[in-house]
Amino acid sequence: MELAQLKYFQVMANIRHFTRAARMLDVTQPALSRSMAKLEKDLEVSLFKRSEGEIELTPEGERLLRRVDRILREVDSAREEASNAGAEVSTEFKLSFIHSLGSYVLPHILQDFRALYPDIRIQLNQQDSATLAQQVAAGETDLCLCSTIPTTEYSAWVYLWSEELFVTVPLGHPFAERKKINLNELVDEPLIAMKSSYSLRILVDQFFDLAGIHPEITFEGDDVSTMSGLVAAGLGVSLLPKLAGVEHPELRYIPVSFPICKRAVGVAWNTQRQLPPAAICFQQFLIRRFDNAEEVSPIN
Repeated sequence: MELAQLKYFQVMANIRHFTRAARMLDVTQPALSRSMAKLEKDLEVSLFKRSEGEIELTPEGERLLRRVDRILREVDSAREEASNAGAEVSTEFKLSFIHSLGSYVLPHILQDFRALYPDIRIQLNQQDSATLAQQVAAGETDLCLCSTIPTTEYSAWVYLWSEELFVTVPLGHPFAERKKINLNELVDEPLIAMKSSYSLRILVDQFFDLAGIHPEITFEGDDVSTMSGLVAAGLGVSLLPKLAGVEHPELRYIPVSFPICKRAVGVAWNTQRQLPPAAICFQQFLIRRFDNAEEVSPIN
């Protein structure tokens, strides 16, 4: 098994089409097919389900992809460290993030990172999801904490954690004592939501589509804290993550029985740009912090 094979496999697993993957790797399609066939033979497992050029990963392929992602990240880190040996190493990088992480998750992550790496400086940039995707694609930021995968050819995204979204109501609301709630029960409730360019709003709209309802939106906001305050004031209900470490005794967070309301959060970057050593350090810190996490509190 060679590193080139693993890289080929990683691209194939993400592109899932022989011709497009071969074009991206700048190899011929027969050469790519032979490399993947040899990898399957060496491992004695089937990695792909093939159908007229389109492919899907087998369960064995899915497991291998997770390991290959880690292996290649470590290789990249080792190369980066070697190339910077004896040279002046940058101790600064740019980190962008979606608005809804700024009030409860990111401060704790940065606090723990600074305790380990006090000399690294981080330029922070908070934007809506659409702007962040453009920044990653244009190489205007080094790393981006976001809940959607940028859909450009040279953007990568690694899952970190997932968090549950709750129907959030004020004390005294008829739903306040409920243990669970179906989202379609909010059909007549005034809804407080993020603006349409935010990933949390896009996700909430998808959940309401699944529930088959579209409540009237009475306010569109820019941050979770403002929305929580308006819900507490009795101006509507919302669908929000529970802000770990932030007390809101005037609110009730009700789990949703249908549909399952969760969002995934990960770190994205532009694969065509060489990340500064400081950014690689933070990237690896994040991956270690949330390694093997399915649904965790990001505040440890």
